[in-house]
Amino acid sequence: MQKLFIISNESIYQNNSEYFCDNIDLKSTPEGLNKNFEVNLIARKSKVERAFSIDLKNIKIFSSIFSFIFAILISTKNKNSKYLIISISPYTFLACIFLKLFGKSPIIYLRSDGYGEYKAILGFIGPFFYHLMFSILSLISNLISCRSYILKGRKGELVSPSQLDPEWFNNIKEKKIESIKLLYVGRIRVEKGIFSLIKLIKDKNDLSLTLVGEEKNARHNINQNNVFIKKNENNKENLIKFYDDHNIFILPSFTEGHPMALLEALARRRPVIVFDEIKHVIGDKKGIFVSKRNYANLLETINIIKNDYQKIQEEMKQNNLPTNKEFIKQMENIISNLN
Repeated sequence: MQKLFIISNESIYQNNSEYFCDNIDLKSTPEGLNKNFEVNLIARKSKVERAFSIDLKNIKIFSSIFSFIFAILISTKNKNSKYLIISISPYTFLACIFLKLFGKSPIIYLRSDGYGEYKAILGFIGPFFYHLMFSILSLISNLISCRSYILKGRKGELVSPSQLDPEWFNNIKEKKIESIKLLYVGRIRVEKGIFSLIKLIKDKNDLSLTLVGEEKNARHNINQNNVFIKKNENNKENLIKFYDDHNIFILPSFTEGHPMALLEALARRRPVIVFDEIKHVIGDKKGIFVSKRNYANLLETINIIKNDYQKIQEEMKQNNLPTNKEFIKQMENIISNLN
């Protein structure tokens, strides 16, 4: 079986012989690909506990960039191995450079628009910094992405990421809106637009927002009576219940490629609100509404959904959503066919 090294900038927590991550994609993608490849996962080391247990035998994590790069250099002794790099960061940028110097052709999987993410994190200098890394790596790597615009005109393969399996489509509960209960599932980060959203709904006690994906200092930084913070949920049944117990899913991100929580909400037939910056995620999907990033327009959008809720849910039955099984098959075929 061919070796596949998956290299990520994400942080992984180790507890004895078990490993945990916060990004479900970092769990499911290596596990799925491990059925047809011998997957070795290389990532950063976390001192903070994470939610999702990774069922993979070969995992190595490192606390410094030097040990991280050294491990990658050691891996190049495997002559027929392949390398899948998840996202572009300073860590993965250096990994790609060294892999190329040692005769390897990295495959970079871009899950979101790095230009927007780096702008949210670093301000005006962020897109320039990302552009420099992206321009160099696009010349020496094969690219995979979930959206063509993320490739910025470069040649690359397209995939449809998903965490959905048959359980997500079973026993769907129809729901009437009485009080407005908004739900967000994901990381509580600046680039995800969470803090922007929280400011919009401050002192608006006619609605509530539940955040599933607690991170360090989240409760300290967020202190509003109508915002409820829950831990990252690693039990699928419990996660499905979060969607079922709320009536609108909101995705306030400044940038997104192919958000999987959005697919989960659509699978449970919960209408979704996004803001202007990521209206491209709508595509041909039913049940997604666009709001401007101000409270007046957000409330207007919520009322549109509230007044026509059952009809919207009926239209959402037309959605043809990708599954995790289909996504893993796409990735397997692309990786196998790239030299």
